[in-house]
Amino acid sequence: MKKKHNKKLFILDTNVLLHDYTCIYNFEENDVIIPIVVLEELDKFKRGNDQINFHAREFTRELDKLSGDMLLTANIPLGEGLGNLHIETGRDFSEKVSQSFSERTPDHRILAIAENVMNSNKDKTVVLISKDINLRMKAKSLGIIAQDYENDKVANIDDLYKGISVMEGMNQELISKLYELPEGVPAEEFKFDPEMKGHQFFIMKNNGSSALAHYNPLKKLLNRVIKQTTYGIDPRNAEQTFALEALADPDVQLVSLTGKAGTGKTLLALAAALAQHKRYKQIFLARPIVPLANRDLGFLPGDVKEKMEPYMQPLYDNLTVIKHKFSHQSPEFIRINEMMKEEKLVITPLAYIRGRSLSSIFFIVDEAQNLTPHEIKTIITRAGEGTKMVFTGDIEQIDSPYLDTASNGLSYLSDKMKNQDIFAHVNLVKGERSFLAELASKLL
Repeated sequence: MKKKHNKKLFILDTNVLLHDYTCIYNFEENDVIIPIVVLEELDKFKRGNDQINFHAREFTRELDKLSGDMLLTANIPLGEGLGNLHIETGRDFSEKVSQSFSERTPDHRILAIAENVMNSNKDKTVVLISKDINLRMKAKSLGIIAQDYENDKVANIDDLYKGISVMEGMNQELISKLYELPEGVPAEEFKFDPEMKGHQFFIMKNNGSSALAHYNPLKKLLNRVIKQTTYGIDPRNAEQTFALEALADPDVQLVSLTGKAGTGKTLLALAAALAQHKRYKQIFLARPIVPLANRDLGFLPGDVKEKMEPYMQPLYDNLTVIKHKFSHQSPEFIRINEMMKEEKLVITPLAYIRGRSLSSIFFIVDEAQNLTPHEIKTIITRAGEGTKMVFTGDIEQIDSPYLDTASNGLSYLSDKMKNQDIFAHVNLVKGERSFLAELASKLL
């Protein structure tokens, strides 16, 4: 006789709903509990243009649609094969919670509810789900099981897709063929195992001979990749050469570039976009606004535009680097100024893109490591015909308190899309900003 499954009770923190407003459907047949204080906190986030505000509004709509005329104190079915959802109202602080936490903050109220649910359901496993590490530590201190929201985490960050393979001891004849046949060499001749999928890049070496190669999954060919100047920017290493190849390839509609500061991710993407300006109606260069040091935009002086400038300045800096490659009278320099004036080249906060048409656009999203997987999905699913999307970022430099190297959208993107024919990923390794910047990156 099959043993009956012991349902778990998952209690969700506010940040989980703001991370993924559809998360309530990801707990299989187990029941989901939303503390009423979470609804209170969501109410504070519902106004605004950022993704986090959008998620707050969408979850509230989802909850309203689910409940219909039912009271939220009842068990609301989440769907076939799924458990139930209900709202847990406020609970008095137990003596243990009161002695541990003197303030009745939202986090502590959630802990009080979690403890009460645990004590009232001795026959079930009660788990608090939160993106907040400190809240999880507090919960565990009270004897409450607490876990991160794992649904969209990369399984093994150590095996994260790099997009590039170094092949030592390659057959010399095959390396020579890459030079002799510009149309490409059939992939089957290289006898790679396992069979290759998606766009991949190779550094092939044999006794002093070498070649940079790209596998095209549509043609099943390997082509030699040649270093070439792109709108004044010269690639300084193999990774940058591969990045420009992916950015220029019309068959590749989605590109992700990762790497530490100074590796040239955003600069290469912008140069490639400018070089292809005739192919696209507009170039959008955007980044999410993630305030540092717990200070939001309200802390900064000035109007909205002035508040945004410090966050957008790095993007303008990259544009300035490209402009300085040309004289002020050159067609390239003049073209950049004209494109900005005519809004053919737009630098903007990511939130301001919402609602705009994304057809025939070269769309660059900088600092994408600060986006959740759900936000990445939302952006990509709005791509219209003829649009190319590029996501850049450093997965080791995350400003959001609820994301890490395994759960951020950029890692999730490269992991999930790596075998697709329209996707290419390059991990840039070597810093090219300056010797000083590279030394600081390594030692400090």
